[in-house]
Amino acid sequence: MTNTALVARKLAVLEEHLRRLTSRRPADVAALRADTLLEDAIAMSVLVVVHEAMDIALHIASDEGWELGSTYRDAFVILSRHAVITPELAAALGGSVQLRNRIAHGYATLDAERLWTELPQGIASFGAFAQAVAAFLRRQPPGA
Repeated sequence: MTNTALVARKLAVLEEHLRRLTSRRPADVAALRADTLLEDAIAMSVLVVVHEAMDIALHIASDEGWELGSTYRDAFVILSRHAVITPELAAALGGSVQLRNRIAHGYATLDAERLWTELPQGIASFGAFAQAVAAFLRRQPPGA
C-alpha cells in the first residue's frame, strides 16, 4: 500500500518548484544567459522537480510491490505499466533524467537556450505527472 502522506509531501515539493519555474522563466533566452543567478535557480528547481518525480515513482512502485527498475528512467516506465501515467508521459519524463544528470554533475554541459526552450513542455509534463499521481493517491484506501 502506498504511503500516501509521504508521496503527497513529495508531490507538494514538486508542485512548488513547478510554480517557481513558471514564474522565473524570463521572456527570452538572452535574459536567461545574462543572469547566471537566475539560470542557477532555474536549474536547481529543474533538478528538484525531476528528483522528486523519480523518488515518487520509486516509492509508489516499492510500496505497491511492483517491479523495481534498474534505472531512473525505468521508474516512470513501471508507473505506466501499472496505469498510473501514460506510456507517452513516461517517455517524456524519462528524457528528463539525462537533464537532471547534467545539472547534478556539472553546469558546464547545461545549454541555456535548450533549457529556456524546453522548459514550458517540461513544466507541462511534470504537471501532468503531478495530476496523475494525485489521482492515484485519491484511489488509495483510507489510512494508506
